[in-house]
Amino acid sequence: MNTKVIISKDFKVGEVDKNLFSSFVEHLGRAVYTGVYEPGHPQADEQGFRKDVIDMVKDLKVSLVRYPGGNFLSGYNWKDGIGPKENRPRRLDRAWHTIESNQVGIDEFYDWTVKSGTEIMGAVNMGTGTVQDAGDLVEYCNFDRDTYWSDLRRKNGHDKPFAIKTWCIGNEMDGPWQICHLTADDYGKKAREAIKLMKWTDESIKTVVCGSASTSMPTYPEWDRIVLEHTYDLADYISIHRYFENFGDDDEFLASFYDMDQFIKTSVATCDYVKALKRSNKVMNLSFDEWNIWYQQKMQPHPWMEAPRILEDHYSLLDALAFGGMAITLLNHADRVKVACLAQLVNVIAPIFTEPGKGAYKQSIYFPFKDISLFGRGTALQPVVTTGKKIIEKYGEVPSVIFASVLSEDESEVTVFALNTDKNDSSITKIDLSGVGKTQMFFRTELCGDDLSATNSLENPRAVEPKTADLVQGDGSIYEVELKKASWNVLRFKIA
Repeated sequence: MNTKVIISKDFKVGEVDKNLFSSFVEHLGRAVYTGVYEPGHPQADEQGFRKDVIDMVKDLKVSLVRYPGGNFLSGYNWKDGIGPKENRPRRLDRAWHTIESNQVGIDEFYDWTVKSGTEIMGAVNMGTGTVQDAGDLVEYCNFDRDTYWSDLRRKNGHDKPFAIKTWCIGNEMDGPWQICHLTADDYGKKAREAIKLMKWTDESIKTVVCGSASTSMPTYPEWDRIVLEHTYDLADYISIHRYFENFGDDDEFLASFYDMDQFIKTSVATCDYVKALKRSNKVMNLSFDEWNIWYQQKMQPHPWMEAPRILEDHYSLLDALAFGGMAITLLNHADRVKVACLAQLVNVIAPIFTEPGKGAYKQSIYFPFKDISLFGRGTALQPVVTTGKKIIEKYGEVPSVIFASVLSEDESEVTVFALNTDKNDSSITKIDLSGVGKTQMFFRTELCGDDLSATNSLENPRAVEPKTADLVQGDGSIYEVELKKASWNVLRFKIA
């Protein structure tokens, strides 16, 4: 198969927001307990946080971590998680049918984000929670002067505010699985009043209203339109969520990026419709604050217990390739997708996996996420691609090879991310960088292998990882590269 891609500084998608490289930690399964927090572990620090996990999160350069949920959020009272730990109540978490000990709350999680080099993307309960609860939480976290809630934060050990600047107004409120699920009209009204109170408390914050939880929702995209009609002038983003899994057709699975691309385009169109309806000059951007591979068909019932082993997917090389296609799609929509949260970060459908009392390792999806986080910051350029096509019954005609390209912030480098979804044929690819300037390839890795089912484990943590590939000299403008069958590729070029 032959492929050609033209990349030019003149073909700009938009600036890549640093928050595109964010993630998510929910009080779910072992994400918190024995994930980020395990007192008594050999790697635990003085607060009980696992230092091996902290090091991996730092390595990923995660910008924001959405917290504390997720479905958990809609039944959670944030006040249960503050104050002396011995006085905190044990509660039923009805969202996931577990017991919540409340030994980690907003104070502890803030400390963890400081240690991990990241920041919190806060979330307020729009299920059982009230608008007043939302305002009180922002006051507790962000207000600096002497008030009841800011003084209580000081009493609990944090003199300075947390300065949490991005807030989700509930979670997936379009879903009937959500505690106190609302109609779009009712949610839009409640979200509008919550944002008013929150921004009256701290006018510097940005807020994310709930959009559709999936393209399969019967209310999609009408839900988004109705919610935005209530909140367009006050909200800063609308969220969308999408997960993919392999139902047995590898080609369809590897083409998941196409579904994600269409979802983003429809959501943008809905935002722009409401912009026109409102006669507004404001552009509403997207927060894709849940995205990943998730094998929901494998979910098993479990009894009431603390930190059960649920949603612990073990990712293969094939999963990492499909994940890479999603990552490329996010970069190619950097003009409108300004926040994106890989869901989740530790143990629960996550790039980092731990064992209680033992070690931690990197799952296969860790690597493409790290690649885009390290090398995907700057200006996204729109690749012009000529390549082979595959006919996917679910999607129609889909390109076999896809690309994203990013010009670094100081314009000294350009990085090309490439995914060859063809399981049988390599792609002889001509990369034309004449529109960027005189260049020289200095870095190239590929993630591929003969066994697409290979996974990492504590015993074999390097079964799936990128390998350094041969550099191609080219003529300073055009490079001919072989992209191996079923491969994720990163190619970096210095600009003279």
